[in-house]
Amino acid sequence: MAEQKKGSLKSRVQRFGSFLSGMIMPNIGAFIAWGLITALFIPTGWFPNATFEQLVDPMITYLLPLLIAYTGGKIVYDIRGGVVGAIATMGVIIGADIPMFLGAMIMGPLAGYLIKNIDTVFLPKVKQGFEMLYNNFSAGILGAILAMLGLVGGGPIIVAFTTMLAGGVQAIVNAGLLPLVSIFIEPGKVLFLNNAINHGILSPLGAEQALQQGKSILFLLESNPGPGLGILLAYIVFSKGMARQSAPGAAIIHFFGGIHEIYFPYILMKPLLILAAIGGGMSGIFVFTLFDAGLSSSPSPGSIIAYTLLTPQGNFIGVYGGVIAATVVSFLIASVILKRGAPEDDGDIQGATAKMQDMKGKKSSAAETLSTSTSSTKVEKVVFACDAGMGSSAMGSSILKNKFKKSEINIEVTNTSISNLPSDADIVITHKDLTERAVDKLPDAEHFSVDNFLGSPKYDELVDRLK
Repeated sequence: MAEQKKGSLKSRVQRFGSFLSGMIMPNIGAFIAWGLITALFIPTGWFPNATFEQLVDPMITYLLPLLIAYTGGKIVYDIRGGVVGAIATMGVIIGADIPMFLGAMIMGPLAGYLIKNIDTVFLPKVKQGFEMLYNNFSAGILGAILAMLGLVGGGPIIVAFTTMLAGGVQAIVNAGLLPLVSIFIEPGKVLFLNNAINHGILSPLGAEQALQQGKSILFLLESNPGPGLGILLAYIVFSKGMARQSAPGAAIIHFFGGIHEIYFPYILMKPLLILAAIGGGMSGIFVFTLFDAGLSSSPSPGSIIAYTLLTPQGNFIGVYGGVIAATVVSFLIASVILKRGAPEDDGDIQGATAKMQDMKGKKSSAAETLSTSTSSTKVEKVVFACDAGMGSSAMGSSILKNKFKKSEINIEVTNTSISNLPSDADIVITHKDLTERAVDKLPDAEHFSVDNFLGSPKYDELVDRLK
């Protein structure tokens, strides 16, 4: 019973983290646009320009929170929920003097939930021909009420809470204890809470700091590619078998592609390596703090390329120094651990990868299996789906695209999060522990379930079927 409760709690935490990141990650492009404009055109930027600087405040005050609110409402209740969520969030934006990221993450989903339940009660009672009238006025009335409540009550409350969080972070920084957050961040990443930590907590606080200072160290805490790179380099030097052969490719994808999930299986093969990740993370943050380094916006994915593009003038030594320090320290600690007993056989990496996927969603008592039906329905789109829609699903999508290309199969292959599954998907591929959620989201599609996104033999079965 205790194990079931523990598993249930973990599943709920992962779902909550996935929901938080699901509101932020689709809008990362907007964050990067704002970050680039800030880094380039504010008075301390690379090319100060008073005309373009005018974009900075409106984007962070209105554009970014409204996008987050719309996305949150849309996750709950499609476009209708998104529209009401954006209306409601205007209230907390006007009622505050700081960027309302936290307010958007509350008001957007709340508005979507409320309009969904209102429709459940009243929509069946609407007379034929009055549906559009009901749809427009119910959304408008609820949005107006929530906006007014947010203005007079929600805004001030959220400002107080955000100020308290920011004050706590600043106290940690002033006390010189910021490197200690790696004790929580690095294990959290391996438990697939990385997106929730970065985009649900650090990014909103970092955006407020960046508005005031042009940069924030909070953007560097979770996204640093150094700890993972050090562990992969140690595998290249001191490991054997499949783990050693696969580590160079993983290092390239991790460091330049920014997909951190790819190094998680290597830690799961040797759990003691979490000490290397923590040590590397602490070292990197110490150097960031020492040089007062920061980025102008959240780097997503956490690639060295994104770091370079978002580093403000005068911060390159600190940013690169932190990445290098994290890599070196992580490598040294991982080397000691691997020298004492490196994984040798091919089964270790496969088993760890499967274990990684097992940690991404709740356990299902009857996992879906690959369908072997020979449906005559034409397949035009195959979609890989995972919690965040960026890490493992992106890698699986890339693998299947290559197989389709070699077999001259002209079918679109893409990847997304489960919450954003497109309605025109013909085939949905998920890890076996996430298939149930995908079926609930898109019941009319054909669902394929795999144990391992990175190398499932079922991809070849699908290729043979679709030739």
